[in-house]
Amino acid sequence: MTIISIIISRGCQLDTNINTLKGKTALVTGAVKRIGKAIAQVLVQNHVNVIMHYCSSTDKDVGDALTDINMPGVETWKFQSDFSNTDNVDDLFEKIRNTIGTVDFLINNASIFTPSKLSTLTTLELNHTLAINSIAPLRLSQHMARQKSEGSIINILDSRVKRYDIKHAAYQLSKNMLYHMTEMTALEFAPQIRVNGIAPGIILPPDGEDESYVQKMTHRNLFNRSGKLSDITDAVLFLLSNNFITGDVLFIDGGQNLKGDPYE
Repeated sequence: MTIISIIISRGCQLDTNINTLKGKTALVTGAVKRIGKAIAQVLVQNHVNVIMHYCSSTDKDVGDALTDINMPGVETWKFQSDFSNTDNVDDLFEKIRNTIGTVDFLINNASIFTPSKLSTLTTLELNHTLAINSIAPLRLSQHMARQKSEGSIINILDSRVKRYDIKHAAYQLSKNMLYHMTEMTALEFAPQIRVNGIAPGIILPPDGEDESYVQKMTHRNLFNRSGKLSDITDAVLFLLSNNFITGDVLFIDGGQNLKGDPYE
């Protein structure tokens, strides 16, 4: 159940019209799996047309994702693009504009999470991570602003931006860049474009890990448990629906950012 539906079921009043999302079009990057897929699914459930971006997912995974989020009366599209090449980012948005039209919502979710340490980090590794995790969101946000129409951008960050992870240095730097970019673009793109961020904590294990990884990390937050995908998707709906919020970051991390301890 979403934040909006919970409030309605409890008889509370909402100033936000829940129908304001209906018929809008959202571009969700990295939308075939994990958090991106969950976001795409809840948007479709709320009658938002969704453009699903993916990079290296198999045809089967893409097909399954499209099937899973399918809903009568709501349109979905798929677009492949490798964000490690900035030119591909620009080409992607141009194709979307030419074939679909205006993008109302942009969810910058696509990212890579690879181990690295500052002591051994190469320029090539850093540039590759920044291109996907930071530069691609910036380029897509710039294209959103150039549409000269009202819209909303949500950057998917990481609660690590309030601490540091010495075992994932390039990732840490890239998300810190995106964190500050959220506030800067909110300032520059107002009043037409609202820009906010969501910083998840422990929600899913990284690729290649299982639930035991999550259990080992739960002591880092104040609740000693992991969050749910619905905690993230509820926040997405809230930020897209409320037109008086910009430049904010919601930490969906069980208070983990308050502890301030570094990742081991």
